[in-house]
Amino acid sequence: MNTAAPRHHDVRASDATGPVLVRTAAELATLSTRLLSEVSSTGGPRRLGLVPTMGALHAGHEHLVRAARTQNDVVVVSVFVNRLQFDDPADFERYPRDLEADCALLAAAGADIVFAPEEPEIYPGGAPLVRLSSGKLGEKFEGASRPGHFDGMLAVVAKLLHIAQPSSLTPVPVEYSAYFGQKDAQQLAIVRRMVTDLSYPVHIRAVPIVRSAEGLALSSRNQFLTPEQAEAALVLSRALFLLADRAEAHEALMIDEAEELVDSQPLVALDYLEIVDPETLEPLAFNCRETPFTGGALVLVAAQVGEVRLIDNLLIGDARD
Repeated sequence: MNTAAPRHHDVRASDATGPVLVRTAAELATLSTRLLSEVSSTGGPRRLGLVPTMGALHAGHEHLVRAARTQNDVVVVSVFVNRLQFDDPADFERYPRDLEADCALLAAAGADIVFAPEEPEIYPGGAPLVRLSSGKLGEKFEGASRPGHFDGMLAVVAKLLHIAQPSSLTPVPVEYSAYFGQKDAQQLAIVRRMVTDLSYPVHIRAVPIVRSAEGLALSSRNQFLTPEQAEAALVLSRALFLLADRAEAHEALMIDEAEELVDSQPLVALDYLEIVDPETLEPLAFNCRETPFTGGALVLVAAQVGEVRLIDNLLIGDARD
């Protein structure tokens, strides 16, 4: 297992370990092309995996990188705090940044390259004048409470997918994948739709949510919870798994009871608990909540716990396959 600090792209010690840190798109293209070219031939295409992140990495991110590691010859992890995803400038400024700690985690997870650009490398002309729209998918749920968030997310993801795309100069065929956590289910659905609508040559891979032993979905925001709040927040996953158990038994979902379970915890203020189609995020017919459940669905939940907004979700029924 590699645990050494990242080395800059100019350092080429033969016994060096750990990911290589690059700051520009040109450096990334040069290095990834070389690494892909050096992969021993197995008769099939080489594989490049990208894991986009905003840093402040935790065990959930490590799980993403390890998933990419098992499926790819070269793994690139981007670390970039995207200003366009923050509707409050103060939130952008206080977002935790610790590249050294992030790189240590990525070394342990097996990343090959860490792409940590400065803002002018991603937005060379300042804030982009031409942007993508997340449309109806980005206006509901998290988009309703954070207007413009998903448009900002698409601005950077579209660029990162383009920047990390295998170079046409690579002398071998390359299969390209990008990895996103199921934890951000709405983001995942929007990215998938963008890739389909704009014909991006990349496979979007979803990686399951990582939870604490008690069931709390791991998030960089969890560090801001007090122990009492973290305990209270467990009611969110309990509500999700209650619905999953009912779906598995083909019982009526009775979402009102799940909402009442969340509301029973005084430290948790429920924003929404919805059962939707996993791809379109459209609510499922109301009668599925009162009659025996069949098929598959995605349950989304969001709540305020003290000063921290938490989200969670769970695929239920046939959608879990």
